[in-house]
Amino acid sequence: MQSTNQILMIRPVDFKFNEQTAANNMFQVASDENDVQVQALKEFDGFVNLLRVNGIDVTVIDDTYQPETPDSIFPNNWVSFHEDGSVFLYPMFSENRRLERRNDIIEKLKEKFEVNHISDISFYEKQYAFLEGTGSMVLDRTNKIAYACLSVRTDEEVLNNFCMLTGYQPIAFQAVDSSRFPIYHTNVMMCIGDEFAVICLDSIPNEQEKLVVALSLNNSGKHVIEITLAQMNQFAGNMLQVTNQDNEKLLVMSEQAYLSLSKKQIETLEQYCRIIYAPIYTIEKNGGGSARCMLAEIHLPSIIND
Repeated sequence: MQSTNQILMIRPVDFKFNEQTAANNMFQVASDENDVQVQALKEFDGFVNLLRVNGIDVTVIDDTYQPETPDSIFPNNWVSFHEDGSVFLYPMFSENRRLERRNDIIEKLKEKFEVNHISDISFYEKQYAFLEGTGSMVLDRTNKIAYACLSVRTDEEVLNNFCMLTGYQPIAFQAVDSSRFPIYHTNVMMCIGDEFAVICLDSIPNEQEKLVVALSLNNSGKHVIEITLAQMNQFAGNMLQVTNQDNEKLLVMSEQAYLSLSKKQIETLEQYCRIIYAPIYTIEKNGGGSARCMLAEIHLPSIIND
């Protein structure tokens, strides 16, 4: 299934601007405020509450003060969970982000979910090759397609290895922002739902690559909803479809992303999902990621307790 009702989120204890990631994340801006952690925690807790009120099962695990992991709030980059019970651990560009990988989190999830196999491909870090989970890849889980815009954080060799191990078809391309700077993660420029795809096709400069991506989306039955570069910069591509306990499809995004959308875009999206959104401006500004980045989907089989 494309979407799940089970989400992992990491509650921050020392969230702040990460100097190690700033060089290739143009969405990231250092804040002048002194209470970034306080504001981020308030936004995080409000976001979790929004999800739970809307019937999403959220597993929240606290970050630790040591080691120092300012971006731990974005767990979807270091781990992904799959329907066959497999867990993937990914190679991360920044040294302090590599410290986010925590075996205790996986052990905690084993209390509720079946984990049959752990595939640790983080060894690619030794080769200075990276693939930052479902930030680097936007997965069409139903059709087994992995879309990936290549960057210093998304290496094609590692992508192909992931696809070989999982049976996904890789579709790799280049994507840039309005200043022609490479986009650091695919999930800021596109989102895949059951029946739709939100994408900034204007960010793909190569016409052949743009055509390949568009054709793949169309051929897999997706209604393509285009966003502009300006909307992408407001995280309108950083959305995630989830399914709540009543089997209702929801589209999760930030308030900033929602406010950037046109009335027509909202009406089109609402044909497929009910939209929910949260104000997470401090997290977006300092972290350079948005709502989708904070959500690690758990597709693992549930353990049935008699």
